[in-house]
Amino acid sequence: MYVFSFEKLEVWVEAKEFSKSVYEITTHFPDTEKFGLTSQLKRASISIASNIAEGSARKNYKDKAHFTTIAFGSAVEVLNQLIISFELNFVSEVDYLKLREQLESITNKLNSLRNYQIDKSNEIK
Repeated sequence: MYVFSFEKLEVWVEAKEFSKSVYEITTHFPDTEKFGLTSQLKRASISIASNIAEGSARKNYKDKAHFTTIAFGSAVEVLNQLIISFELNFVSEVDYLKLREQLESITNKLNSLRNYQIDKSNEIK
């Protein structure tokens, strides 16, 4: 089976696993949040991995960096939603800190990937 380039990226693997963790955590959210924070957290967390994958299919590094930037923005969006979920007691402190640690790793890797893509884009000019 063919393995796409994004599947080889550690940051994509981490983002995919992170979104699965978010899905697990949100099963414990109140039913009243089904169309609120639960939905928002799921969609934003999936957006991280999805934008990494989509960006990998782009032809030039400038476009790749654009999608990496969007993935980074989604990660920060998730952080905001996790903070609110924690403050509303929808997420335990243990789970909150674990997810926050995972997000820190993901955002650090996204930042490095984006810097690499921008550097490559500038080399080609």
